[in-house]
Amino acid sequence: MTDIIGQLESRSEPAPGRISAGILLETGLADAVVTLDGPIGSLQVAFNDRGVSASTLLAATDEFQTQFEKRFGRRLIPVEAAPPRLHNRIVRAVESSRLGSLPIDLRASTAFQQQVLKAVAAIPPGEVRPYGWVARAVGRPNASRAVGTTMATNPIPVLIPCHRVVRSDGSIGNYLFGSDTKEALLAAEGMNVAEQVEAARSGYRLTGSATTHITCFPTCRHARRTTDRHRRWFHTMNDAVAAGYRPCKVCRPD
Repeated sequence: MTDIIGQLESRSEPAPGRISAGILLETGLADAVVTLDGPIGSLQVAFNDRGVSASTLLAATDEFQTQFEKRFGRRLIPVEAAPPRLHNRIVRAVESSRLGSLPIDLRASTAFQQQVLKAVAAIPPGEVRPYGWVARAVGRPNASRAVGTTMATNPIPVLIPCHRVVRSDGSIGNYLFGSDTKEALLAAEGMNVAEQVEAARSGYRLTGSATTHITCFPTCRHARRTTDRHRRWFHTMNDAVAAGYRPCKVCRPD
């Protein structure tokens, strides 16, 4: 691949940049990249004919290009916009904080990593799940550490929301762009970050409603509808079950 790119760039009469870029894109030797308004600043999104292949926050275009080429062996070529249909899907995914029908290119990821990333993409905006929950969701309950590794190497952060995955004790944990950025993304989605942090600090992993006797993760949309008067807190699922509560069928804390 490097030899082909070198031949294209070393022609005695180089083609205009527009044509050269077109050749690289059409031959799959490069992906295009656009810069959009993201939830907490600029978001750069790379794409090819398979779909979105990478994204980044808080990075200069040159830095993103270097990282992309090192990881995928392809160039990045800045463009003003993606083709209309893909552009609309990208914008919709960014604005809704949901992947939706946006096509993604995960061919560089293993089958396990693809399963994990797709499970993470299903976590609703403003909600978080622990690594163990993701591991169970893909049928690998003992693979929490591998899930963490997948989150750390997620090629499409924000669009695939690895910021919605937290430690087993509910604490926010690390993030590709720093824990402060992770908290800012969650807050932009409407999550009460301070409450989550305090619950984790106090050892409470679950909350329940005294009216429905259903227990949830604290950020579950059903849990957030529970009034303070009817809210109960639990350290473990065993504690909740012993108190007569059953697990939520939406956030599935068990």
